[in-house]
Amino acid sequence: MNRRGFVRRRPFSTLLLILMVALLGWAWQERVALGAFPDIISAYTAKEYCSCRYVMNNDAGYCHSYVKQWLPTSDFTDDTANKRITVSGMGRSNSAVWIGERQGCRLQP
Repeated sequence: MNRRGFVRRRPFSTLLLILMVALLGWAWQERVALGAFPDIISAYTAKEYCSCRYVMNNDAGYCHSYVKQWLPTSDFTDDTANKRITVSGMGRSNSAVWIGERQGCRLQP
C-alpha cells in the first residue's frame, strides 16, 4: 500500500491528523502564554473590581456585573475595611488593593 492510497481511502482521517499536528505545533509555540492564562482571569477580575468599587465608587452589585466573565471564578472576597479584593479562578488566586486617590488600585505580588 502506498501513501497516496491511504490519503485517497481516508481523507477525513488524514485531515484530522494534519489538524492535530498543526494544533500541537501552535500550542508548543504559545506554551508560555497558555501557561500564564489562568493567572490573567483572577488578576483581571481583582484589579477591575477594585477600580470599579474603590476608584470609581460604584456599588458592589454593579461592579460584580462589570467584571463578570464567561470563565467563572471560584472564590471572591471583598475586604471593605482594607479595600482589598481577592479572587480565585482556574486554580490561581490574585489580590488587588486600593492604594489611594492618585494611585488607584494595584495588584499584590
